[in-house]
Amino acid sequence: MSSGKSSLVLFHGVTMSAAAWDGVVPRLTDHHDVVAPTALGHRGGPAALDRPVKVRDIVDAAERMLDERGIAKAHLAGNSLGGWMAIELALRGRALSVCALSPAGFWDGGGHGQTAAVAKLRRMVALVRLTRPIQPLALRSAVIRRLSMRDIACHADRLTPAQALAATTDLLGCAVTDDVLGTEEQIASVPELPCPITLAWSEKDAILPPSVNGRIAQERFPQARFEILRGVGHVPMIDDPQLVAATILATTGAVPVITNVRAPSSDADR
Repeated sequence: MSSGKSSLVLFHGVTMSAAAWDGVVPRLTDHHDVVAPTALGHRGGPAALDRPVKVRDIVDAAERMLDERGIAKAHLAGNSLGGWMAIELALRGRALSVCALSPAGFWDGGGHGQTAAVAKLRRMVALVRLTRPIQPLALRSAVIRRLSMRDIACHADRLTPAQALAATTDLLGCAVTDDVLGTEEQIASVPELPCPITLAWSEKDAILPPSVNGRIAQERFPQARFEILRGVGHVPMIDDPQLVAATILATTGAVPVITNVRAPSSDADR
């Protein structure tokens, strides 16, 4: 029997899994029926049978998941790759609203805004692979957790050792990392938004900085609501799950617009 709540689907970033949302989901369930799938080719998700995988293939798989669950339209939220997925699904007419948290896909044809991000992510993947044997011991240290994940979070020390180790296991188990990082796809401008879209950019994003990728996003989607989330890194679910939940719920209309965000006040902030 239906709960009467509208569906809310959460999409994680590249190399991650549905576990990325563990701290956020309990803060959403009073308002929505929450679904948090693991993406195609990622650890715990559907297997990628045809390679190389494109972002459109991952979006296709997510759309099949909606069909299988009988969800015609849902509120969608996603981080990084997941934000890109949410936007693409909205352009296919599957969204009631979108909350895109530092979404990937906003770079130009020359790779501006993509090259540096991919380089950092490749370094992170290489480091995790290299240090795998010592991670169970090393990640017991809050300092090591914070330093080793500093490109994606400001406060990774807030994760438990088990959570940090699970994140590295997800990364190593992602079969499509190189495919996704090597894509030439991007999010194109549209003349009109298909639904309300919030572009919520992490203030301390070291992967897709608001001054670069956030600026491109604003130029391509000028009708979208643009916000800066204070004090959080590229994966804000790690740093401040309450802020993330409130930002999503403000987008779906379940709660009033939150105050722990700011709009860019100058070109330097954008």
